[in-house]
Amino acid sequence: MGLIKAAVSAATSTLHDQWKDYIKCDDLGNDILMKRVSTPNGIISKDSAIQVAPGQIAVIFQSGQILDATAEEGIYTFDQSSSPTFFAGQFGEVFKEWWARFVYNGGVSKEQAVYYINAKEIVDNKFGTPAPIPFQDWSHPIPNEMTGNMTPLRVDVKCFGRYTFTISNPAIFMSKIAGTAEEYRKDVITEQMRAEVISAFQNVLNELGNSEHKTPVLELPSATDEIKKAMDEKVFDQPIRDRGMSIKGFVVESVTLDDESNAKIDNYELSSNTKMQRGSLVGSYGKAVQDAANNANGAANGFMGLGMMNMASGGIVGGAATAPFQDNNAQAGANGFCSKCGSPLTGPFCSKCGTKAGE
Repeated sequence: MGLIKAAVSAATSTLHDQWKDYIKCDDLGNDILMKRVSTPNGIISKDSAIQVAPGQIAVIFQSGQILDATAEEGIYTFDQSSSPTFFAGQFGEVFKEWWARFVYNGGVSKEQAVYYINAKEIVDNKFGTPAPIPFQDWSHPIPNEMTGNMTPLRVDVKCFGRYTFTISNPAIFMSKIAGTAEEYRKDVITEQMRAEVISAFQNVLNELGNSEHKTPVLELPSATDEIKKAMDEKVFDQPIRDRGMSIKGFVVESVTLDDESNAKIDNYELSSNTKMQRGSLVGSYGKAVQDAANNANGAANGFMGLGMMNMASGGIVGGAATAPFQDNNAQAGANGFCSKCGSPLTGPFCSKCGTKAGE
């Protein structure tokens, strides 16, 4: 018993009358994963026509066993004297293996029927983390003062997004979950899949947050390729694959941090800015000391400026003097000025004309 693909001309209304029964299934949409279609008496007679539309898989079923199946669109004639075509199209090898021993949950129905399976990508499946998930954020590293190593900042995130899936193995899909139901809808399995997707996603986050990937927490929405690659390589979605389905697309639409994690990052940024300010002040202090030492005429004024800078900074320049530099010789000579040229005295001799102080 098997399917024989009809010629294109067989679809005309003239030849349509030659078929005793004409079996077809309307578009399954995005919500129906499998649907059973049969004749009024439950028997698919010889020379009946079976139509397979794009995005559909047709499985001919009788008494708990597969007679034939196809994933190739077209119109077929059911011939009980012919051999099975063994699932024309992309799933041929799958049903070759399962044909002889495939039983739908022990079903014993003697009726014949066509089970149409949705082969399209099932889209718009939402997921969200019910509770924050821990993530190692390497974009905010913390130095270990003892070892000199860097460790990531631990934050907790909530993620929301969408995923798509396909029925990748129709035989397993029917054997494990769909059985011989009149109609199997997506919402029957949606909640279970959502829980498994979240579990898989948590494993992906652990992977992206390790020392090899170091994905910044706020860049997760743009890491779609990395997420899908990690899921495929590590087979984090194995429970879904075990039902004959597979994740096709995965998109993170938003990532939010909980209040505690936001506070951690704010404190991290504040601490980093303070360290930068300290480093800038210490650098300025060192330059000022050097400039003052190289300027004999302005040394006193330079060191007075350093004292004022240190007081203004709250003493963060590392123990610098908090009072102006004093020179006991600065008052030498009458009124602290050279009696010959009138220049301010900063030592026992005038720095401009060399006249001894007091002369």
